[in-house]
Amino acid sequence: MHSVFTLAIGLLAALSPASLAQPIEERQATDRYVFAHYMMGIVQHRTSSDEFDQEFGLAKAAGIDAFALNFGPDVSDTILGYAYDSADRVGIKVFFSFDFNSGLYSTSDPATVGNRIKAFKDKPAQLIVDNKPFVSTFAGPGLDVAAVESAAGADIFFLPNWYPGNDQTGTDGFFNWMGWYSDGNNNPGTIPPSDGDTAYINTVGSKERYMAPVSPWFSTHYGDWVSYSKNWVFQSNDLWFTRWNEILTLGPRFIEIVTWNDYGESAYVGPLSAQHDDDGHSKWVNDMPHGGWLDMAKPYIAAYKAGATAPTISEEKLIYWYRPTPKGITCSGDNLGKPPGWDLMTDEVFVVALLQTAGTVVATSGTNTQEFDAPAGASLYKLPLAVGTQKFTLKRGTTEVMSDTSLRDIVDTCACGIYNFNAYVGTVPAAAPDALVNFDAIASNVPAGYSCQPTPSLPIRASGAQATST
Repeated sequence: MHSVFTLAIGLLAALSPASLAQPIEERQATDRYVFAHYMMGIVQHRTSSDEFDQEFGLAKAAGIDAFALNFGPDVSDTILGYAYDSADRVGIKVFFSFDFNSGLYSTSDPATVGNRIKAFKDKPAQLIVDNKPFVSTFAGPGLDVAAVESAAGADIFFLPNWYPGNDQTGTDGFFNWMGWYSDGNNNPGTIPPSDGDTAYINTVGSKERYMAPVSPWFSTHYGDWVSYSKNWVFQSNDLWFTRWNEILTLGPRFIEIVTWNDYGESAYVGPLSAQHDDDGHSKWVNDMPHGGWLDMAKPYIAAYKAGATAPTISEEKLIYWYRPTPKGITCSGDNLGKPPGWDLMTDEVFVVALLQTAGTVVATSGTNTQEFDAPAGASLYKLPLAVGTQKFTLKRGTTEVMSDTSLRDIVDTCACGIYNFNAYVGTVPAAAPDALVNFDAIASNVPAGYSCQPTPSLPIRASGAQATST
């Protein structure tokens, strides 16, 4: 679990001035790569490589080329081996993203980093770029790359998450983690991630040496039951749509989706059903699927790889998202309080139309209903968020092409007694249910007088919603 405040010093300076048998290499005609950040620390209780297959297959079908396996020294070679074996079987690639967050890997011990690369660099699923094993990091500026390569017994293609102003010796470019609006010092703010793109590209000298972040959301609400207590929300709103359009215009050689499965920071696009450990994040993740965001990304990924500046739509769909409550409600039992950045979030419902031909999008949020003339292609619409039913329809003339009512109404009560600034994401046509794995940790550390169980409770209807105080 990353604490993004560890990046503040570097970023302050920067932001101020398909089928399983198909080899992944066949999708690299433009030499552009799409990765997804994968948190290995929360899957350490998996017992076989088969337990990675569903996720890896979903990612491959979306056009993702490789997973960046993020981990610290505590993650075993056994669980890493499961990921590599599954990737080989599914036909996707993986690579290491060493986590230098506080207490994890140390820049003073490059040999440990190199030795782990050495143990996996020749596996069939290892991502190879420019004839070198691809390696990345979370943080870690100052690492002696030559010493890492000496221990690894190989030159590596190294794209670390270092910061403008850091020494680039031994690197092939930099990876920028900050895919959200910020204040330039890793706090919630209004500086767009595109400013980070500019700072990084100016530093490394080329879009070919830059890995850009693409993220849908960032909201976290940890208290003192964990060592990494943190409570904030970065301005997200319509970020997933606007950021993908920026990426198509920018056209860097590498992009990384941040993240596949960081449930604790609400940044996931992978399935809730994937087996993982729960450190209490289920209090704001339960009944909050994000799979629609991965659906929205598919035509954008294809367009990015083709060098296009707009996606071509092969499957018509509506993708919608919204927070489960208005931002102004009070959760009196939540001693963490509202997350900093809450005021930058808008009380809006967001709808993306992926259309082959023009149509009319009809969106209802509570008592608010609006119609939008939607052209062919991908387009974004917003309407004021209101308590009650959320319904979305596509029409052409007087013909209703498709329609669905969300399983989650917007309510004005505090589920689990806490502020929840995560997003609920749905699609029309509706996707299959995606229920959170139950590891029971959600029942701990909820405000006094509240009950909270990690069991699927959709549909949630405003007419029956009550504060969960017992």
